[in-house]
This record gives sequence, C-alpha cells and structure tokens, in this order.
Amino acid sequence: MTSFFKGAVSALALSCGFAALAAPAHAYTLMDMIRGDRQRTQSTIIDPSNPAQMPTMQPPVNAPLPKVTAPTYYTYKPDPMRLVNTAKFADPVVTGAVVDASATSGDQLGVQRRYLADAKVRADANVAKSLETYYGDTKNPLVWVTGTEVNDRAKAAMGFLANAGTVGLDPADYAVNLPAADPANPDPTVRDHALTQFELELSSKVLAYVQDTVRGRIDPNKLSGYHDFKRKVVNLDPVLKLARMSPDVGAYLASRSPDGREFDILKKELAKLKAEGGDQEQITISLSGLLRPGDSSPEVANIVKAVGKHGSEALKTQHAAMLAAYTGAPEYSPDVVSLVEDFQKEHGLKPDGVIGQATVRVMTGGDSNTAKINKLVVAMEQARWLPEDLGPRYVMINQPAFMVYYHNDNKEQLSMRVVVGQPSHQTFFFEDQIQTVEFNPFWGVPQSIIINEMLPKLRADPNYLDRMGYEVAVNGRAVPSSSVDWYGSTSNVSVRQPPSGDNALGELKILFPNVHAIYMHDTPQRSFFKRDMRALSHGCVRLADPRAMAAAVLNTTVDDVAKQIAGGQNKAVSVPQRIPIYIAYFTAWPNKDGNVEYFNDVYDRDTYTMKAFDITSKARGAQI
Repeated sequence: MTSFFKGAVSALALSCGFAALAAPAHAYTLMDMIRGDRQRTQSTIIDPSNPAQMPTMQPPVNAPLPKVTAPTYYTYKPDPMRLVNTAKFADPVVTGAVVDASATSGDQLGVQRRYLADAKVRADANVAKSLETYYGDTKNPLVWVTGTEVNDRAKAAMGFLANAGTVGLDPADYAVNLPAADPANPDPTVRDHALTQFELELSSKVLAYVQDTVRGRIDPNKLSGYHDFKRKVVNLDPVLKLARMSPDVGAYLASRSPDGREFDILKKELAKLKAEGGDQEQITISLSGLLRPGDSSPEVANIVKAVGKHGSEALKTQHAAMLAAYTGAPEYSPDVVSLVEDFQKEHGLKPDGVIGQATVRVMTGGDSNTAKINKLVVAMEQARWLPEDLGPRYVMINQPAFMVYYHNDNKEQLSMRVVVGQPSHQTFFFEDQIQTVEFNPFWGVPQSIIINEMLPKLRADPNYLDRMGYEVAVNGRAVPSSSVDWYGSTSNVSVRQPPSGDNALGELKILFPNVHAIYMHDTPQRSFFKRDMRALSHGCVRLADPRAMAAAVLNTTVDDVAKQIAGGQNKAVSVPQRIPIYIAYFTAWPNKDGNVEYFNDVYDRDTYTMKAFDITSKARGAQI
C-alpha cells in the first residue's frame, strides 16, 4: 500500500458517516444553487474525450465546497401542558344546594363533584386525557377524599411520591399540598373547593409519576439528532381505579417502576451513595500531559498515595516494601513504574506505565459522590427508554465505556473493546436487531465522506478513486471516477471499496439495518484498540475481536467464521435468530459482577439530559 493510500485509509477507514443526511432533499448541490447551474443535475457523467464538456469541470471563482453537516443538539422543549377540561366532572343530577355535616356520603360526593368541575389543573396531554376519562364518568368515586377528609390512601400516595428520588425522579415534580383547614372560615363550600382541587392535583401527580417511571420524564428525541427512540406509550386509564382499589397504594405505585436487573442495581447504588452523604475527600493529581517512565514530577507523591488508597489489597501486599520505603521523591523511578503498571493492569488499562488522564481518573477514585449520583439519575432515565427486560440474549454497546457485551442465557458471555464515533461524528443512541453477518464486505462510502472528505481530492484529481481501487457508479451504472462531473450533484453517485486486505471494514461486518448506516465491523487499523479513549471513528463501531462476535451472533464457532473469511468471497449470512442490540450511552452501568462502573461523558450528553430535567421541572411547576 502506498503511503498516500495509507493516508486515505487512515482518514476514511473509520467507515460510517451521516447516512440519514446523504441524499439532499433538493435536486442540486449548494454549488449548483450558487451558480444557478441546473443543467448539471441532468447528467453527472462527462466524456473526457469530448472537449465541449471539459469546461464544465472548471470551478467558479472562490466557490465553496459543499458540506454534509452532522446532527445537532437541541434546546430542549418539554411536553406542552394544558388545562384539564373539567366541564363534565359534575353530576348533573345534583342541585346547587350546600350539604351540611349531617348529609349522606352520596349527597356529599355529589356536591364535591360539582366543585370538582371548578378545579383547575395543568397536565400534559396524556395525563389530562386520563383525568378527563376517569372523572368524566360520574359513577367513579373520588380516590383521595372520603367525605370531608383526605383519606389514608392519599397520605400513603403522597408519602410514596415524596420518595420518588429513590428511583431517579424528582420528588418536587409530584408534590401536592394538603388542603389547609381555616378555623376562621368554616364555610363547607370553601372546604369542598379545597378538597376537590386537592383530589384532582394528586391524581394528576400520580398519573405523571406512573408515566415518568415507565418511559422517562423527558423525550430523548428532543435532546439531539443523535437520539432515536420510539417513545413508549403508557396506558394511564386504569391507574386511578387500581390505585383506589389497591390495599397498599404505595406498593402499587412501586410496582410500576422498572424492575430489571440493571435498573435494580442502579437503584441500590443510588441509595448507597445518598446514604454516604457529601463528597468524600479525594486525592488530586495535576498533570498537564503524560507522565512517562524516567520523567520527574512533584505529582509522583500523589500518584503513590492514590494507588495506596485505591489499589487492591493484593496489589498493596505485592508492593508493600516499595510503599513503605517511598519518601516522596519526584522521580518516576522503576519501582514506582512497576507499581503503576500493576495498578493499570488491575483496572483494565493499558499496563505501560504511562500516566494519562484515564489512569489519573481511576487512581483518584473517578467522580465525586455528587457526580456519580447525577450519572446514576441520568442512567436510570435512559434505562427507561429501553425495554424493561433487555432479554436473555442481546448485544449492548456502551459508548462511554468503549466496550461491547454479548449476553446469552441471561449472562454475559463475551466482551471486547470497541472504537466508537469521535465527538464530531458521534455514534447514535438507539436500539435495533442484528440480522446479518457479511464476510469479506464491500465498503459503501457514505455521502458525508464522499462530499466532506473525498470531493476536494476528486476536484483536484478526478482519477483519484480509480487509482485507489474504488468502484464508482452513477445511477447504478459503473463508470470511471474520471468520467464523473465532481462539480455537479453527487446524490446519484455511489462509491464503494471492494473486499481486500486494505478494506476499511476488514474481514466482516455485522448488520442491524438502520437509517443511520451504523454497524459493527472489523478494521485493518488495530492500534486504536490500545488506547483508553476510543471515540475515534466516523460513527460505526469497530470491534477488537470481530470473529468472536460474529461466531456468537451466528451461534457457530470462530473456526467456522475463519473458513467463511478464507473463502475470499463477499457473502452475507443471516443470523439464525434476530438478536436485540442496544447502541447505548451510559456513563454509569453495572458490570457482570453487579458493580456499577462510571465513565467519562465523552459526548457531553449527560449535560444536555440534566438541562432537560431542569427545563421540564420548571414547565411543570409553572403557575396556572
């Protein structure tokens, strides 16, 4: 491979682009619009032997190159709130008479229903509709008020909602004040107005809680173009009846929260950290760059101290003599390097003795308690976007961990390092199903890479793709790259790289068809797997051990996979059974041993989620 071609592969082999943006909605490019040159949209192919066509290959003066832009993050807009339509809540049989303390409960209910029609409550569309369904049926009794008193069921519900923080929700979103008695004004009309207002408010909060705990309190698709979920639909209509009939309303509401293994572990970790209280004292290591063996730094003393605090007992026993003899010298000596290498190995880091930010993060204990709590709250929200039960067999890619995990028979059977999208070419957050493994694959170059990265080369050298061995087609017809008008629209141009040892996708790719054109694949570029920070691709997910993952999803052996590859032919094999795959983003997530691990927010998505929480709470708390 020539050095020039290696550079091209290095730039482009990271394989995935923004396929959803590949085909412009208009019929001509930005260049065409600037020039007003619609003729080029009619035929992208030119004849190099025809001198009459050659002038069209010349660019306009100072014409900018077109660009395909990445998805963006949005300013979050919460679900709109509306007033509940209470017009039909009154029982038409009841007159306007005021009932005294000796009135029957039926009469009292009728009067309260009349006052219920005067209550004013704001709620999102789903909650409002459910309230209108329940209270619009005048045969349904009140849930939280009995006679002239707030009942025990209401108090139990309020007590439960006050602890919504235990499942990662905000108790303030569900708070309701008890109607206050006014001894100076014993007017039963005032009392009944207050009781019915309380009735409707508490019902709206209970319904909001159930909806939030099932599907999450924010809509992930409103966070960014990188989030792609079909939002869950929660059937709220039975909730108030079930709450009214339940002997333990708190237990009923608790049953609505997710109870999968991962969510339960996150919930317990959250309780543990909250019980620990404030942030624990942390050791600080301040390094502006890398610390290498043989270097000298005053931070070496803090490094030794941090390893002594966060290393395992076995590690500290192994290096007991060194730890006891160390006097605080700034030299990064062989004894200290050996200690660091063993610490790195123990924590799954590259054991090279080079101390960078990833090693510092683990040495110092990672996040503070407050930061960990925030990550857990975000993780519990995100877990609600996925199925409550991930299934007995599935694949999960956790982007901040730079890892993929294969689960079968309800246990993790395989894990490996991955490379995910760099911050400017982020991997999306969605779920899908694995359908196919393709051996010796072609690489279909996304339009984003054609336009953003190949086009400048092609305008300078139209033979570029021909020389690099790529295949070019216009409207499905194979043509030389030199025959394409690279100043015209590329929407009908496809480019692919044939199977080879230099192919950007390596030996195989694992497909779960999606509009983002994201998949898992091999790569000839193996060095990135040695890095701790592996957000380095154009969006697709590169596998450290692709043969093992292919064997797992095909329910076969690595030897069989090797035979398929050795055949050298491009071949697609369907998986025996479609497998759920979660292309996820969790900065806090349980490992196979049930311990929560914490990761850097590589795309800053947690920050956007936390802002959306605040915006949602403010919208819900706005006065009528």
